[in-house]
Amino acid sequence: MKPADISINDKSIQRSAEIAKALGHPARIAILKILAQRTTCFCGDITEILPLAQSTVSQHLKALKTAGLITGTVEGVKTCYCLNPEGIRELQSVLSELSTELIKTCC
Repeated sequence: MKPADISINDKSIQRSAEIAKALGHPARIAILKILAQRTTCFCGDITEILPLAQSTVSQHLKALKTAGLITGTVEGVKTCYCLNPEGIRELQSVLSELSTELIKTCC
């Protein structure tokens, strides 16, 4: 039976999916971990750590920024990235609420 109050068009479900999609690649998880270890980071710093081309890292940074998990500040010709505290709190909330809901009915 399909509960009437669940819809894929629900804004909270859409937002949860957007965040999950942003986390859907191992490089993005690694980038978040790198940013968690540093106060700020440039794209070039990340390419020194991860075996990825700068253009690939830039694409992953863009996905994380679009999801609101990181911010980027232009400093000259470079962009300085850092975790977005509000986005990380939202990530924590989304994962916590979903896992709590799933555990309620899990066998």
